[in-house]
Amino acid sequence: MGVSAKTIIIGGLVFLSAIIGVSVLLTAGQKTPPKADIYSVFDFGDIKVSDVKEKDFVLKNTGTKPLQILNINSSCNCTFGKIIYNGKETKEYGMHAQSGYLMDIAPNTEAKVRVIYQPSLMPVYGVVEREVYVTTNDPQKQRLIFAVKAKVL
Repeated sequence: MGVSAKTIIIGGLVFLSAIIGVSVLLTAGQKTPPKADIYSVFDFGDIKVSDVKEKDFVLKNTGTKPLQILNINSSCNCTFGKIIYNGKETKEYGMHAQSGYLMDIAPNTEAKVRVIYQPSLMPVYGVVEREVYVTTNDPQKQRLIFAVKAKVL
């Protein structure tokens, strides 16, 4: 009693249909993540694990309405971000200390996003890249990514 080719083909189609159906069910209702734009990447080059490095990125509101900073957080417990605007600095926010709403940046003005990298807090050696995420009310650039990289010695 051999299995016919027709039975194998039908069984294969049923199996393939089941996998596709499960995939559709698992992804149904998921929201498309907001658009992410890598705003800038800065390379610190070679650094020691004991170093603390900072980089200021310029964030300019080129729109006609206030740019709201809705949240700031980071990719790692060794990386922090803060906003500097009109002579004022926010506190540092990181992976587990997200900010929530911070401020509005007026049209045609600039703020700074300071990325602070402290490799000794989560020691990893070699080439690393860490990111600070800034969420805004701009529908085209809701999530900005400010990245730094380094070779930790």
